Amino acid sequence: MTQTTETEPLRSVDHLDPKQFIIIKGAKVHNLKGIDVAIPRNKLVVLTGLSGSGKSSLAFDTLFAEGQRMYVESLSSYARQFLGRMEKPEVEYIKGVSPAIAIEQKVSTRNPRSTVGTSTEIYDYLKLLFARAGTTYSPVSGHEVRKDTVTDVVNYMYAYEAGQRVMIMAPLRIREDRTLAYELNILLQKGYTRIVADGGPTGRQVLQIEDVIESTTDSELAATVEKRLFSADLEILVDRGTVLYDAEGKPDEDNQYRFSDSVQTAFNEGDGTCRVDIVGKESRTFSDKFELDGITFEEPSVNLFTFNNPYGACRRCDGFGKVLGIDPDLVIPDKNLSVFEGAIAPWRSEKMSEEFLRPLLKNGIRFDFPIHRPYKDLTPAEQELLWKGNKYFDGLNSFFNYVESQTFKVQYRVMLSRYRGKTTCPECRGSRLRKDASYVRVGGKSITDLVLMPITQVTTFFHELELPAHQQQVANRILIEIRNRLDYMERVGLGYLTLNRLTNTLSGGEYQRIKLATSLGSALVGSMYILDEPSIGLHPRDTQRLVSVLESLRDMGNTVIVVEHEEEVMRSADQLIDIGPDAGSLGGHLVFQGTWAEIARNEEQGTGSNESGDIGGTNSMRSHTLDFLTGRETVPVPSFRRKSANFIDLKGARENNLKDVDVRFPLNTLTVVTGVSGSGKSTLIRKVLYPALLRQKGDAAEEAGKYDSLGGSLDRISSVEMIDQNPIGKSSRSNPVTYIKAYDYLRQVMADQPVSKARGYKPSHFSFNVDGGRCEVCQGEGEVKIEMQFMADIYLKCEGCGGKRFKQEILEVTLHDKNVSDILDMTVDEAVAFFRTFESKMADKLQPLQDVGLGYIGLGQSANTLSGGEAQRVKLASFLGKGNPNKGSTLFIFDEPTTGLHFHDIRKLLSAINALVNQGDSVIIIEHNMEVIKSADHVIDLGREGGETGGYVTFTGTPEEMVKLPKGENYTADYLRGKV
Repeated sequence: MTQTTETEPLRSVDHLDPKQFIIIKGAKVHNLKGIDVAIPRNKLVVLTGLSGSGKSSLAFDTLFAEGQRMYVESLSSYARQFLGRMEKPEVEYIKGVSPAIAIEQKVSTRNPRSTVGTSTEIYDYLKLLFARAGTTYSPVSGHEVRKDTVTDVVNYMYAYEAGQRVMIMAPLRIREDRTLAYELNILLQKGYTRIVADGGPTGRQVLQIEDVIESTTDSELAATVEKRLFSADLEILVDRGTVLYDAEGKPDEDNQYRFSDSVQTAFNEGDGTCRVDIVGKESRTFSDKFELDGITFEEPSVNLFTFNNPYGACRRCDGFGKVLGIDPDLVIPDKNLSVFEGAIAPWRSEKMSEEFLRPLLKNGIRFDFPIHRPYKDLTPAEQELLWKGNKYFDGLNSFFNYVESQTFKVQYRVMLSRYRGKTTCPECRGSRLRKDASYVRVGGKSITDLVLMPITQVTTFFHELELPAHQQQVANRILIEIRNRLDYMERVGLGYLTLNRLTNTLSGGEYQRIKLATSLGSALVGSMYILDEPSIGLHPRDTQRLVSVLESLRDMGNTVIVVEHEEEVMRSADQLIDIGPDAGSLGGHLVFQGTWAEIARNEEQGTGSNESGDIGGTNSMRSHTLDFLTGRETVPVPSFRRKSANFIDLKGARENNLKDVDVRFPLNTLTVVTGVSGSGKSTLIRKVLYPALLRQKGDAAEEAGKYDSLGGSLDRISSVEMIDQNPIGKSSRSNPVTYIKAYDYLRQVMADQPVSKARGYKPSHFSFNVDGGRCEVCQGEGEVKIEMQFMADIYLKCEGCGGKRFKQEILEVTLHDKNVSDILDMTVDEAVAFFRTFESKMADKLQPLQDVGLGYIGLGQSANTLSGGEAQRVKLASFLGKGNPNKGSTLFIFDEPTTGLHFHDIRKLLSAINALVNQGDSVIIIEHNMEVIKSADHVIDLGREGGETGGYVTFTGTPEEMVKLPKGENYTADYLRGKV
């Protein structure tokens, strides 16, 4: 691949400089056809092509696998002993590989303690910041809590002029088991000669210890002295002296040492307390304990701010942020009712109404309470009053305290359980930290305040933060890390999240971008970043910011290789590499490699592919990517939009950031729910509508989000199916052909073969899940796991069966010269063509996989190797078959089904989804892809922004109506223009 200038065609890779290029020669991994690729260093390179064309094989299974192998080579001899058995990528050679970092599509964690802050490492730096530079303030007086040091006390004394007399004292603690005389004798033995006693009106008196001891030996004086001294505040006079300066006006060194020694002694004797009396002027008490206003505070430490540690976790909720308490939404279920109309559910019964509600209704006028106004229209102060009560009526808090006191009666226990639910912990406000962690502040904010704020506000706070010189010096490095990571979170479009948000409540796209921001936050230089579709779940408005992040990563001196289908990312690439031309066995060729200048030049010349010979592609190969990018190929706009006479009406949805919205979903149509990331789409559909419909149908479902009512033509829906991106099986044994129930038929066909009948083989012999025909070395897995210490486990091909999963005698049974292992190794496209001529029923069972654009996946491909989008389309295929008993009355909900799909495949997907609608089913899709949005019958747009400023319905109607909105009013409409 010769290249004289950056824009000149590449021809041969053999003599290229590995310092300028990452060179792959003869890559044959999976379906790659021995291709040669030279990826320029320190550039943003986008790998694209149809789903299954070989992009991931080149990026991850070839390039990243080699980078990982080279890394392992640098490890210990223990790790290296497995290298002989670790398979190298099937390639002639790879030169110039940099340290590789892969950010792949991963299913988000289910850990209930994992938050956005902990996942991004921002919280780790926040803990350090507050432990090292935090200032503790008393919740009583609001004053700073600090320990007094010996230096502080000495400096206080030297703030006065020369000759000023001072007295240093420590409180005298008399233990319960000792008399005053006994304590004084001990002091005398220690070398102290005087104590100071509170003399009442005469002021404080200095007494000689010997005189006091003598007076207590006289029986007549003893009782009087003991009584007077025990009732007084007694102090040990540790030292008294005069403030002295030397000839230069500096503190006298000997005098200073003496005062320092005396102060330290006073702290020791006074159990951390010391009092200095500036004779004739003032007196001040010092403490070397971390206390103020009678409260002893915990000194800031990292553990104090760690909710995963018993030391720092909130005592009430044990660091989970939620407690079982009274749920306000159960107490006041209908916010449209007024107090007079019975908004407060527990006060509707005759007894409770008489005892608790009537005083409020009767006396409401006395404190100007609007008993006829709907609860949702009350001010926050008025709503709070209902809970706290006043002198005229008992509030809800008092009512529930009463109910709890009566729980020995079964009816009160039942009542209490009716209104209990998981609520935000009132002590830690859901931050999971112990209450006194919030007393520590930096820049006026506690760590609790920061984790509950949207990241956008936290970013602003840290960029405007100014600390005193000493604190700034301590916190400088930490602040740089925090600001960098917050900036990356903003730039990948996640500014609407809070650091306290649980990672298991995030969408797949959000979680992937969190991992991207984490990797970027600790960016290396001279590395090779390989990213797998980072734009997933991102609205086109946010994609440009994501591109700027990738560009900054490149500008640091890294090679950024992105596997991507998003048009905006492709147009931002320094170089585009298109693998294809089609999927599976028809893919694996390098169709095009070049810059946008070359694409434009080819377009002017009227050719669709690069003219640079073998490396840049051949004219005989058609590039679907270039055809779409240049407009020669498009997803057609539907000729008509379906209308519906039946609707589902959801009213008052207010979960997460939804703002009490009412939404109508038309049935028997293709409805797309759109909006920027974080606008509330997933909350509306996944957390409110879906579980609410399941409960309406009597199916078990997790608790639905908050809403007022669900109505409309519910009788026209028999079942609700959520087709999301969760794996189709948690086991490596699960695969597409078993999921769509086609493997059962295949096993029966294999068992019907003459050899099988002669040997007595049953269908179970052709299963790799049960004993009989499977290889017992690997238990039918085809590979064995090698457990590695301190590293991820390594999976190696089984030596017993050579990765074929079955015993040799089972593999002797063939169907048209193919055994069961050969058939499982086929792609869907190959299998459909294979079975069509002699076993059409099997071909019909596999056809739905082909219809949804999955013709390239292997029949026996392990489910855990499928991406989220592929798993979702396998589920869709299972419904396109003849296995849906509720055909024609099912509501299908899709969550971003275009994930991982090329433009060319989106047409297939839309065709499959429209087939569902045409047979009478209803489809709701959560989507950002403009090709899908323009194909919808009905669009529901949420926004306008994400997070707190989102959650409103900004538009409902057809795509044609949407593009008529004024420019700049709706983000989706702005990007949809030109598509419709």
